[in-house]
Amino acid sequence: MEMKPPLPPFTLETAKAKIQAAEDAWNTRDPDRVALAYTEDSQWRNRAEFLSGREEIRAFLRRKWNKELDYRLKKELWSFTENRISVKFAYEWHDDSGQWYRSYGNEQWEFAENGLMRRREASINDLPIQESDRQFRWER
Repeated sequence: MEMKPPLPPFTLETAKAKIQAAEDAWNTRDPDRVALAYTEDSQWRNRAEFLSGREEIRAFLRRKWNKELDYRLKKELWSFTENRISVKFAYEWHDDSGQWYRSYGNEQWEFAENGLMRRREASINDLPIQESDRQFRWER
């Protein structure tokens, strides 16, 4: 069985570790690596898009990072229970015309016993910004 520690039930320490691992993985912009954090039958809602399973997630992430260039993400704990974590986040990216955005959102995560995410629901809003207003400037 695939395992992705830390495993539920979560403590404050392990919930924060799970969030940091997710942030680190998403900042690689590697759809294959990121998709491995989800169950084979994981269910997603991302904005108005509904996805089912790792293959759809992987395809979604490829499309996402082909559009959202130079993506940089920060996640923060909002709350947690035994097998659920809620985060708030912001990320910055630009499109192929050079327009920068800061996207703000909230995610609710539910985990299987093996630590893989089986459900993710994300609400996200995009704010156009000037390049000079960027806050997330670290190298990849």
